[in-house]
Amino acid sequence: MTAQDSSPRNDRIAKVLARAGVASRREVERLIEEGRVAINGQTLTTPAVKVEPGDILTVDGEVVGGAEPTRVFRYHKPVGLMTSHNDPMGRPTVFETLPDGLPRVISIGRLDINSEGLLLLTNDGELSRALELPSSGWVRRYRARAFGHTTQETLDTLKNGITVEGVRYGAIEAKLDKAAGEREGGRNVWITVTLSEGKNREVRRVLEAIGLKVNRLLRLAYGPFSLGTLAPGEVEEVGPRVIRELLVDHIPAARMPTGNAVAFKGGGALRPRRTEAEIAGGGRRAAQPCKPRPGQETGELKGERQAKKPGWAKAKPKAPGGLRTPKKVGPAKAGKKHWSETPKGARPASASPASAARPKPSARPSGAPKPTGPRGPRPTTSPKGPRGGGPARRR
Repeated sequence: MTAQDSSPRNDRIAKVLARAGVASRREVERLIEEGRVAINGQTLTTPAVKVEPGDILTVDGEVVGGAEPTRVFRYHKPVGLMTSHNDPMGRPTVFETLPDGLPRVISIGRLDINSEGLLLLTNDGELSRALELPSSGWVRRYRARAFGHTTQETLDTLKNGITVEGVRYGAIEAKLDKAAGEREGGRNVWITVTLSEGKNREVRRVLEAIGLKVNRLLRLAYGPFSLGTLAPGEVEEVGPRVIRELLVDHIPAARMPTGNAVAFKGGGALRPRRTEAEIAGGGRRAAQPCKPRPGQETGELKGERQAKKPGWAKAKPKAPGGLRTPKKVGPAKAGKKHWSETPKGARPASASPASAARPKPSARPSGAPKPTGPRGPRPTTSPKGPRGGGPARRR
């Protein structure tokens, strides 16, 4: 397979390999210095070499093909991974943990080993280099948790830029989101930081210059691409239509993707740090599934409830035909009214226990005069005795 130049004139080896998605131009120059790049079987020692049509390029002994359509991926980088293809100290890298099915990709920008969040990946080295430069105008938005105390007035001073240890940093927009309670003489604050340069460890160094110690840094967005709901370690490909709309100024027409479908369907989320066997062996009790009652597996009626522990309150039994249970009526309260579940209109005349307890008055004989007044005639004289003695009441 040969690496053909898509332009009329021949380009340098770094540009050709970057266009083929091997690495960015800067990284290709480093690969040449390490003696890992060869052209037509001869190892290169300088990047000042132009590639002619028909030349065969190899990197680490593998033949490099021509430029493919540009592809872009969103990746949620977790903490503890290096953003490089090879680490001299042997630490794990991002590219070692990527899922199968991805082409050879490089990162657009970097995140240090202690940072997490959105990391853009692409197979186009020229695109990676173009979007890393401040001239692209793409902003980076971070969410930082820092230890210390600050105010919004102090953060507003970063809009004018700041110089830290001889390095000049451009305008930074910082917004104080939340300040946690005081703990051991200090506090944690959450700050949203927006910048456009993206220099090495810029957020950490700038916040340290104003008295804050960053203990967590999460990148939320890189240009028009956001982290969204990606889980740590998960990868999702950006659709060709989105690339054509957002990156039309950075990708030549010859490498612009066509169609609307993506080749990589996503995946690769990190598994839990500890498996169930590790949790069981480490002293932590694994979650036990709930044991269903009889009848729950098939959806039938539930079985008998489990016996309650001693001391628990027992529910009062309910009447079969109503919501309330009538109270028991004692002999002393037999003549009083009580609540009944039967509507009043549906009760029989003799159903009221109160009316049955009262004696009915005797029938008045026919021809007898009607009593005067509501209670009949009053006696003319008051009875005398221990309780009824005394003068007669006045009328």
